[in-house]
Amino acid sequence: MIDEQHFDIPGPDGRRLACRHRQGSGPGVLFCPGFHSDMLGSKAEALAAWSARTGRPFTRFDYSGHGASSGEFAEGTIGAWLADALAVLDAVTRGPQVLVGSSMGGWLSLLMALARPERVCALLLIAPAPDFTDRLYRDRLTAAQRQQLDCEGVCLLPSEYDEAPWPISRQLIDEARQHFLCGEASGGTGSEGIALDMPVVMLQGQRDDSVPWQLTLELAERIRSPDVELQLIKNGDHRLSEAPDLQRMVSALDNLLERLAARA
Repeated sequence: MIDEQHFDIPGPDGRRLACRHRQGSGPGVLFCPGFHSDMLGSKAEALAAWSARTGRPFTRFDYSGHGASSGEFAEGTIGAWLADALAVLDAVTRGPQVLVGSSMGGWLSLLMALARPERVCALLLIAPAPDFTDRLYRDRLTAAQRQQLDCEGVCLLPSEYDEAPWPISRQLIDEARQHFLCGEASGGTGSEGIALDMPVVMLQGQRDDSVPWQLTLELAERIRSPDVELQLIKNGDHRLSEAPDLQRMVSALDNLLERLAARA
């Protein structure tokens, strides 16, 4: 069995990006973690174990300001993290890739597929959160926090996932509008939808307090590919990191790869 390699690559604007990669045969799998998450989470670890078991290529990494990569989280933007992900796709992976994106990583995976359609052959999106910064600003920040953003450029948002609050910057909120896929500033997709023509599978919990399942249904309708599948998990939360959820993710990935092989 080939060991998973640990290394850094130079990212955009001098950022240092921490990566892990295991070589293998067949289409590769690239995991894109969520907002304030990293490549050592339960989904990434489950995919690494799957890669070791199946001999498939697998790549995972940390965005700048996350995990073992350089940079400050509060200085990050959707555009910067998209550039990080594309740098890993271009420098580390070879051949066609299935992108597995969790939450914000689902948004970035969609943007990567639009930017590199010749490299991305399928998407597996877990509670995808395109345009989440708009809902974050509108629905979760208080009036006082929004005023603090306007005056000071940053505010602290309590998180149910960490003891320490997360810094949210005005730059993050404003810059993200350039990358919207579903909102008013919909990244050039307009009324024509999201111009992807590849298999897309989405896993979505119906008890997700961060991404309501109705929004994921709307996302499925916006993607122009005729091969879009949405699996709703009745008791699933946003993280979908319990053992049955991880098994469902791996099974969906196996099925997706089988379908790709049948089409080849």
